[in-house]
Amino acid sequence: MAAVTAPKQDRSRATRQRLLEAAVACLAERGWAGSTVSVVAERAGVSRGAAQHHFPTREDLFTAAVEYVAEERSTALRALPRRDTAAVVGAMVDLYTGPLFRAALHLWVAASNEEQLRRRVTELEARFGRESHRMAVELLHADESRPGVREIVQGFLDMARGLGLANLLTDDTARRHKVVAQWSQLLEKALTPP
Repeated sequence: MAAVTAPKQDRSRATRQRLLEAAVACLAERGWAGSTVSVVAERAGVSRGAAQHHFPTREDLFTAAVEYVAEERSTALRALPRRDTAAVVGAMVDLYTGPLFRAALHLWVAASNEEQLRRRVTELEARFGRESHRMAVELLHADESRPGVREIVQGFLDMARGLGLANLLTDDTARRHKVVAQWSQLLEKALTPP
């Protein structure tokens, strides 16, 4: 019996994973209005019924997608190289300019208008914000016991989010590279103990 159950559980997990990935991709490409359960199910290659088996409502699906995005972003943060400041700054900015951030942003906008989604998104983003800050401190070897260091790290993360927003409408790569280089130098100076 256990041998029969394991493949069924594996298929169920694989279906759930495909649905979450499809939901994130749909949000990143189509936004909230264009991302329905049917569209996600089609993209994932499963029936609408299978999607609703895993996620009974649209809010359930996209809330799970928010959590998936938060987990993927946290995993990406933990995997960042612990090399030099410029590499860390560039990699962290990349997190805020890629498809996971774009999907998260669409969910933020939807949550601002949909109460049932707002609480879930707010909680997940708060958790991701804490994790991002913690990882930035660790990766940048920042000593937050020094006055102003916490605010410098938070300012960097706010700047990275701003670059992600700027990248939504136009390809901002050339300007972004210059900003990242400048912030790398600023952080290197600010975070190096006297």
